[in-house]
Amino acid sequence: MANIDLIRNIGISAHIDSGKTTLSERILYYTGRIHQIHEVKGKDAVGAKMDSMELEREKGITIQSAATYCEWDVTDATRLTHNINIIDTPGHVDFTIEVERALRVLDGAILVLCSVSGVQSQSITVDRQMRRYKVPRLAFVNKMDRAGANPFRVVQQLREKLNHNAVLVEYPIGLEEKFQGVVDLVRMKACYYDGENGEKVRVEEVPADILEECKKYRHDMIAAAADFDDELTNLFLEDKDPPVEVIRRGIRKGALQLKLTPVFVGSAYKNKGVQQLLDGIVYYLPNPKEVVNEAHDQSNNEEKIILASDETKPFVGLAFKLEDGRYGQLTYMRTYQGSLRKGDFIVNMRDQKRVKVPRLVRMHADEMHDIETVEAGDIIAMFGVDCASGDTFTDGDVKVTMTSMHVPDAVISLAIAPKEKVGGANFSKALNRFTREDPTFRVHRDEESGQTIASGMGELHLEIYMERIKREYGCEVVVGQPQVAYRETIQERGDFAYTHKKQTGGSGQFARVCGYLEPLPPDAVEPYEFVDDVAGGAIPREFISACDKGFKEAIKKGSLIGFPVVGVRCVINDGLSHAVDSSEQAFKTASLMGFREGYEKAKPVVLEPIMNVEVQAPEEFQGSVVGQLNQRRGVIQATETVEGYLVANAHVPLSEMFGYSTDLRSATQGKGEFSMEFAKYQPVPRSTQEQMIKEFREKQAAAKK
Repeated sequence: MANIDLIRNIGISAHIDSGKTTLSERILYYTGRIHQIHEVKGKDAVGAKMDSMELEREKGITIQSAATYCEWDVTDATRLTHNINIIDTPGHVDFTIEVERALRVLDGAILVLCSVSGVQSQSITVDRQMRRYKVPRLAFVNKMDRAGANPFRVVQQLREKLNHNAVLVEYPIGLEEKFQGVVDLVRMKACYYDGENGEKVRVEEVPADILEECKKYRHDMIAAAADFDDELTNLFLEDKDPPVEVIRRGIRKGALQLKLTPVFVGSAYKNKGVQQLLDGIVYYLPNPKEVVNEAHDQSNNEEKIILASDETKPFVGLAFKLEDGRYGQLTYMRTYQGSLRKGDFIVNMRDQKRVKVPRLVRMHADEMHDIETVEAGDIIAMFGVDCASGDTFTDGDVKVTMTSMHVPDAVISLAIAPKEKVGGANFSKALNRFTREDPTFRVHRDEESGQTIASGMGELHLEIYMERIKREYGCEVVVGQPQVAYRETIQERGDFAYTHKKQTGGSGQFARVCGYLEPLPPDAVEPYEFVDDVAGGAIPREFISACDKGFKEAIKKGSLIGFPVVGVRCVINDGLSHAVDSSEQAFKTASLMGFREGYEKAKPVVLEPIMNVEVQAPEEFQGSVVGQLNQRRGVIQATETVEGYLVANAHVPLSEMFGYSTDLRSATQGKGEFSMEFAKYQPVPRSTQEQMIKEFREKQAAAKK
């Protein structure tokens, strides 16, 4: 096992098609993990190592994050071998949970940006996720060989759009088709990449024609790093040339504090600049000991404690991803503290079950390499351990749980059913497996229609799962019309005073509940709040929780179109009870009916999900692109033209986005592309709401017949 100081756990994240998987492929090649480079997207028969799923290779996209590990000796140092665990994550917003759970367990990340497109919508999302988990990152400006490549503009966008203190630590030698290599501004040396696949790094003096520019950027880099290191500050103020180690130490400190983002440049596809990026991972990203990992102490009222990356302490690990493979459930785990051996017993903190670890493996995309032991700071996988995503494991001596990860709400639903009755068992098996593996893929049964409803993050997300059920379980799926995840809410206060009476021989049911509903403030964390303002025992204490249950039941389905009600505070302030006839059930029913009474008076409205849509197309199609967005009730937020390309940002209702990709392609001769992610909920236009209510009532009436 490697010294913990020599371990790096990093993720590669970016907008769609920025070259993440291509970069991972080059990293594996230069570190000797693979001996042949394969390209993404049908450019060769084998496909990239990290895209191991058949669907990924066909579509040329990453669907599941893939883990691997490699070893790297820094090119100009002590030849210490560093162990790097890498997770390659998807770029599509539909698979955002894969990025979320990878960043939850990683210590550092590489934000890959395209040298032409720069900071795009998904780059902003990924950056937000990195901030959420306080992950230090490097930026890698990829595709420097593309026409229109401009790394200086990308650095400017990092500062303006993402508020990064971005600093170039490399200067490109030539741009576009003239891109030959990079100047390492720390050492002031030019690096060129020779050999068939750029595996031989040739180090020379900086070319004379760019020497002055390089000196200027080096000065800026040292000035930025000097803020984090006293020795470097003194040398900088005295105008002395600092030693390489001192500059690196300053950059590292800034990066670890999330106050500095070192920017590297290169072209993964053309095999240039990747070795220097690997050096950057070692120099500027943290080892597991340099990251603060918090847990909740269950035996001390969930008090926050800091875990130490120390193999002598009691074991603590987090299961962050599950996969059902050929040999049963494979659980990806990050070990935070202590060590674990094959055959050890560990305790799942969620249900206190004690389980034996039959097999430990290191993952290399879809290959497994057996190992005997694992220590703090490592990312591995275990077999034969039944658990859920997000479970914490310990050795039983300590009772702690790791903080959970953020799971976004689903925005789209489809009715799904097996084409043939025979496939029913496989269909259920597939849904069970996928809902366990992916917390953003949800399945429920609609009691009214008797249909199975699958919900997810977007059309592509659900389409991929339907295709996987067909391929992996041999079950054809019939898919209904997509349904948007609407919500209902109230606009003003609505009072209620409801009496529930029922006499059925023997003891009856009696409960009176009075109070009001009011909208929650826009910044409320929870969608529902219950307030007990009952004084003088008007409602006995034992029935207060029944009122809460009744309201919770009521908000599951609003009376306008049958969707969940959000942003509502339910207040009870008076009531009546009967010594014999009052019961928990009576108060639950009274609250449910009282809610409906107050809801009618509180001006209920239907909310629809609004998506943040970013469209890119050649600027000659500007008119048709903007026209299409307006037709779909889109509100243009911003448009800019970059290198002959229009980039338009708009807020568009999700219900209007179905089939947009086909329309966009036909309007732009196949040259337009778009990405979208959830932005917010907002009320639907009045005419649309009336139409939706009418359709909902008709559907209800038809169901009763």
